[in-house]
Amino acid sequence: MANHKSSLKRIRQEEKRRLHNRYYGKTMRNAVRKLRATTDKAEATAMLPLVAKMLDKLAKNNTIHKNKANNLKSKLALYINKLA
Repeated sequence: MANHKSSLKRIRQEEKRRLHNRYYGKTMRNAVRKLRATTDKAEATAMLPLVAKMLDKLAKNNTIHKNKANNLKSKLALYINKLA
């Protein structure tokens, strides 16, 4: 158990941050999953900017790595271009 007031506060902050990051990480994964499940090109094209915006925001505050965000955006764009 922590002995200092500051370390107790740090533990509380880290828990709050962990839950926040977990929520937005899961939301992002669900959005990517939903986009990949879409077979309609028009619908997927409309969803891509929203998902890309979400990925960029998460990369900006280091919830996910910037390279991971860019890799996902690239793969999603390739997927949409392959749709008939």
